Amino acid sequence: MALKAQVLYDFTAEPGNNELTVKEGETVTITNQQIGGGWIEAQNSRGDVGLVPEDYIELNKSALPPFSAAAAAPPAANVGSVTNSDLSFFDAFAPAAGTQNQVATRGSSTPPDTPVSPYPDEAERNGGDPWSSWSTDPSAGASNNWASNPEGTQTGKAAAGDSWAGASHGHPQAYQGPGADDDEWDDEWDDKSAAGFNEAESGDGGAMQRGGAHASMKLKFPGFSKSGPELYLLCKQIAKGKDKLTIYMGEVGPVWLYPESQLDCVVADPKKGSKMYGLKSYIEYQITANTTNRPVNHRYKHFDWLYERLLDKFGSAIPIPSLPDKQVTGRFEEEFIKMRMERLQGWMSRMCRHPVVASSEVFQLFLTYKDEKDWKTGKRKAEKDETVGVMIFTTIEPEAPDLDAIEVENKCDQFSRFTKAMDDGVKEILTVGHEHWKRCTGPLPKEYQRIGKAFQNLSSVFTSSGYQGEETLTDAMTAAGKTYEEIAQLVAEQPKKDLHFLMETNNEYKGLLGCFPDTIGVHKAAIDKVKEGDKLVATSKISPQEKVTMAKRVSTMSYTLQAEMNHFHSNRIYDYNRVMQLYLEEQVKFYETIAAKLRQAHGQFTTM
Repeated sequence: MALKAQVLYDFTAEPGNNELTVKEGETVTITNQQIGGGWIEAQNSRGDVGLVPEDYIELNKSALPPFSAAAAAPPAANVGSVTNSDLSFFDAFAPAAGTQNQVATRGSSTPPDTPVSPYPDEAERNGGDPWSSWSTDPSAGASNNWASNPEGTQTGKAAAGDSWAGASHGHPQAYQGPGADDDEWDDEWDDKSAAGFNEAESGDGGAMQRGGAHASMKLKFPGFSKSGPELYLLCKQIAKGKDKLTIYMGEVGPVWLYPESQLDCVVADPKKGSKMYGLKSYIEYQITANTTNRPVNHRYKHFDWLYERLLDKFGSAIPIPSLPDKQVTGRFEEEFIKMRMERLQGWMSRMCRHPVVASSEVFQLFLTYKDEKDWKTGKRKAEKDETVGVMIFTTIEPEAPDLDAIEVENKCDQFSRFTKAMDDGVKEILTVGHEHWKRCTGPLPKEYQRIGKAFQNLSSVFTSSGYQGEETLTDAMTAAGKTYEEIAQLVAEQPKKDLHFLMETNNEYKGLLGCFPDTIGVHKAAIDKVKEGDKLVATSKISPQEKVTMAKRVSTMSYTLQAEMNHFHSNRIYDYNRVMQLYLEEQVKFYETIAAKLRQAHGQFTTM
C-alpha cells in the first residue's frame, strides 16, 4: 500500500535541483523515505517525482503502523540515571512557569524554515521586541527586511523539526554533506533517530538531549541550564590553569584581556557543490585567517554548527548574534549568495574582534583545522565540552575586589536601560532607512524622470515653431531634460553605495542587541538568587558559607557583564564612526555629482 501524505506548507522547487513543487493541502505519495538530510522523495497527482522537505508534509495517520510505547521509550542506559529527585535540590531556584524553561512548539501555520525558538521571547524578536520582559512598550519593532532582505539576523534560532542540529538551535533543511556512508558529520548529527538523541521531560518544558556519550544528562535551554545561574553560584569545582579568562581594570573599568595582534579572516570564493550523487547542492565558502593565510572550506551548516557551539559555551556571558537565516528558495541566485557571503563576513569579523571568542578552541578549530581528521577530532571535543552555559563563569577571574550586591544590581540595570534604548534607536534607523530606500528606488526617480520628460516635450514644441535661432534654446532644453533623467538613475543607484552599509551595520546591531535580554537576564536571575540567600539559609536549602560564595560569584558575573559592555561600547564607537564617515562621504560625492550635472545644463542656456 502506497504511503500518502498531506502537504502542510507551499514549497517551490529550486530549478535543476531534483525538487518537487507542492502546495498546501495537496496529497502526495511517498516514494522514498530514506533520502536523509531532512528530505523525502514524493510523487504528486500528475505523476511528477521529486524531493520535498520532510517537515513540509504530514503522513496520513491511518497509514502508519500501530504506536508502540516500548519502542518509543529512550534507552534506559541514557536516561535512567537521572530522576526528578536528582534535580530536587534546584527546585528552590526553578523559575516560574512561563519563563526560560518553557519550549515553544511551532504553530500549524508557520513554515519550517521559520522555526519557533525555545526562547520565550522569540516570537517578539522575529517581528517585534525582544525586550518584552524589560519593557511593556509594544511600539518598538522594525522588520529585518529593509531592502530585498532574504535573510534576517534574529537572535536565538530553533528548529522544532531540525534534522541535524538538535532541538534547540538549527535549521530543518540544513544540507548534509556528501553521503551517510562517508560523511561522519551526517552520521552523528543528521538522523534524529540515531543514538545520542534522547528526549527528557523536565519541569515545565521538554528538552532534547544531544551527545548521548556524555555521562550526565545535559538539558538544552537558552544559553544555560534549566536550573539557571545557581549551577554556577553553588558549584564546587572552578576551572583552573589555561582555561582561565582574565578580566583586569582598565581606564574605562573592567575589560577583557586583548591579544597583541588582532585576529581577522576573509570569507570569499563561494562555490557550488553537490552530494547524494548530485541530487542535492550546496554552497561552500573559503575562509582565510590572517594568522595562517591558509584557506579552509566551510558550508553554511558548518557556520551554523559554530554558532551553536559559541552560543552554548558563551551565551550566558557574551551576546552571540545569530547567523543570517536559512533560505529555502533562491539560495543559488547570485545576488543571494553575494548578500549571504557579505553577512557571513560581517558575523565572522565581529567574532574575530571579541578576545574571548576569537581565542576559544572551537573558533580556532573552525579557522585553522589542518585536515578532515583534525576537523572531526576537534569537532567531537567541542561537542563534549562541559564548560557551557553558566559554567563559563567558572573560568573567569577578575583582578579586582568583590562588589557589593547593590552596586552589582545598579550596573545590571544601567546596562539593561542603555541596550534597550539603543535597540529602539537602531530599529528607528532601520525603519526610516527602509522607507528612504523604497523612495529612492521608486517614487523619487520617477519624479525626476517626469521632470526630464516634460522639459524634452516642451523642447519638441519649441522646435516645431519654425522660428529661426531656436536651436540653441531647444538643444539646451533637451539637455536639461536628459540631465534630470540621469539624476533619476543616480538617485536609484545611490542607496547601494551608502545606505546599504549603514543599514547593514544597524541590522548587525539589531541582532546583537536582541541577545542582551537573555544575557542580562542571567545576571538578573543570579542577583535574585543572592537576594533570597537569607531565606534559603533559614530553610536549610543552602549553608551560610554557600550564601557567602553566591555573593562572591555574582560579583564575578558583574565584572563579566561590565567587561562585555566595555567591549560593546568600544566596538560601537568604532563601527558607527566608520559607517557614518562612509555614508556622509558617499552622500557628498552624490550631491556633488548632481550639482556638477546641473551646472553643466545651466551653462548651455544663453542670455540674449
